[in-house]
Amino acid sequence: MSADLGGGVALRSSGEELRSGGLWNRLRRGLGRTREGLSSRIGAVLGNAQRIDEDVLEQLEETLIEADLGVETSLELVERLRSAVRTGSVARGDEVGLRQLLVDEVAVLLLDAPRAEWPPPPRITLLVGVNGSGKTTSAAKLAHASLARGERVLFAAADTFRAAAAEQLQVWGERLGVEVVRRPSGGDPAALVFDAVQAAGARGADHLIVDTAGRLHTRGQLMDELAKVHRVARRASAEEEGRTWRVKNLLVVDAGTGHNALVQAREFGAAAPLDAVFLAKIDGTAKGGMAVAIARDLRLPVAWLGVGEAVEDMVDFDPRSFAAALFG
Repeated sequence: MSADLGGGVALRSSGEELRSGGLWNRLRRGLGRTREGLSSRIGAVLGNAQRIDEDVLEQLEETLIEADLGVETSLELVERLRSAVRTGSVARGDEVGLRQLLVDEVAVLLLDAPRAEWPPPPRITLLVGVNGSGKTTSAAKLAHASLARGERVLFAAADTFRAAAAEQLQVWGERLGVEVVRRPSGGDPAALVFDAVQAAGARGADHLIVDTAGRLHTRGQLMDELAKVHRVARRASAEEEGRTWRVKNLLVVDAGTGHNALVQAREFGAAAPLDAVFLAKIDGTAKGGMAVAIARDLRLPVAWLGVGEAVEDMVDFDPRSFAAALFG
């Protein structure tokens, strides 16, 4: 297990554990499209070059930016490569060495970024994000992981605007054996969250997972409502006698949105403090490098990656394993 950084327990396996079996295979499969795109582009740049010169490095820079690693991150990575070539750490024609250096340098950048640590039970996870980002499926994956640790889980269907959203969460609840707190459509989501916290306390739940309504980050009124939901969750949890609930805000981002994920993170973070990011649907896009940009450029922890549709298709974000799966 990784270190506990905030009085809580680390839910993440170590990189060695991740690379040792099924989780590593899921991560590699999930990053398959991103890795193939990067590999072919890097191969095209290096394959036609007699040596790694300034022109090659500039082409690599463009390749990394196009893979959504982020502009600042890409610039820094290429500068490190330039220094390695200049000092002879990587031979001018050593493509294998350069790829390994990319893996090592990406891992170093990610290890320098904040790490996500989720607190021990009882805890409340508020899932936030835009419409279609994958919040409800991500809620099911988080619930499955909690259940595997022997925790009691409760869902709160805080999307009171779309009946279909509550129904989808209900379906997942029935599959997983998790009760769902819900109300008729059109109700106040903050009031529902208050009721859900009370219900979680009465039932002795360890983990309350709140699926909030998808909202465009450009809609001020909806973002104000999200801020209210966060305040109510914190106030309701503080009023629970005998148990100290910890509220965490988890931004769910569709990896396929690419650079727009950075915009979403900034806007949602302005409405309510974000604790970490769940990067969903990473298996369906070639933009998986966005995880690097979120962690490095925004200094926002990436906690989990969604690498498929099944509830088991979630892996903890480990910098070294991610870097290796991205390039190797």
